[in-house]
Amino acid sequence: MDAMEQALDQLARMWAEFGEALGEAASTQQLEALRVRFLGKKGELTGILRGMGALPADLRPLMGARANEVRTDMESALESRRLDLADQETRLRMMQERLDVTLPGCPTPMGCRHPLTQVIDEICGIFMGMGYAIAEGPEVEYDRYNFEMLNIPAGHPSRDTQDTFYIGETVLLRTQTSPVQVRVMETTPPPIRIVCPGRVYRSDAIDATHSAIFHQIEGLVVDEGVTMGDLIGSLRLFAKGLFGAGTEIRVRPHHFPFTEPSAEVDVSCWTCGGSGCRTCKGEGWIEVLGAGMVHPKVLAGCGIDSERYSGFAFGIGIERTAMARFGIDDMRHLYDNDMRFLAQFR
Repeated sequence: MDAMEQALDQLARMWAEFGEALGEAASTQQLEALRVRFLGKKGELTGILRGMGALPADLRPLMGARANEVRTDMESALESRRLDLADQETRLRMMQERLDVTLPGCPTPMGCRHPLTQVIDEICGIFMGMGYAIAEGPEVEYDRYNFEMLNIPAGHPSRDTQDTFYIGETVLLRTQTSPVQVRVMETTPPPIRIVCPGRVYRSDAIDATHSAIFHQIEGLVVDEGVTMGDLIGSLRLFAKGLFGAGTEIRVRPHHFPFTEPSAEVDVSCWTCGGSGCRTCKGEGWIEVLGAGMVHPKVLAGCGIDSERYSGFAFGIGIERTAMARFGIDDMRHLYDNDMRFLAQFR
């Protein structure tokens, strides 16, 4: 057998091996391995082509043409088989990953806003509707902002009643959100119209109506010509917005160091409308906030001309408002994180 016949026989045997291996290939990965084995840079066809140097010069073109035909046939067969295998793999994957849309779905538990958050958002919404902005400040505060600039100097009796958590000699956990008002007045020229929601801290014994951590919203308006009448009108709108259109307010004299004159504000009972019931303990009124005209010393201490400007401030306890709003009889329920309780407020 001459060299040409040997080369053609080698091509024929390679083609037969290729066909057998092609029929056994069961995946596209095996098919790629087959391509590398026969058509790669170090594949069997490449080895046959390298042996063409032993052929006479006149036979090399014929052998090259035949080898190229075999290459083309192999590539065509590989591509056809690849398409078949890819289709089979796609069908198999679709079967394995198939979703039965007739099966009941997996319900996603729906959360809800905490009752305190609901009340805070509603109160802020009412005041924002009256043109107020939201202001916030640090919960770890300086004594200067929490007391002194609010006309509560060292030795003032009201400091004793607030049972403050001190971190250092001049640093404490704020006992009220009033320091936010001071910070705003220090940095913002009038007119000012803000509400300040946030957590506050006092060393109270925890019971059904007291907590060491609770929430307040305080409001502040400073402008030229602000009067007590503006305060009463604003609080009347607030009460009607939060407790109902038929709600009335009652203003009683009181004392706060940072306002002069000062007042406590009651609203007509939202259960009985003022006739007297268990909710209001037969009085027809429920106390909801403290308020008053900003003390001139507080304005002056913040760099505001108290001869030109006046203002009013008010503060609302969120926990007690939420308890009254939702009929909750123990403040501790608001902090227990009991989902059976919280789910009632969806």
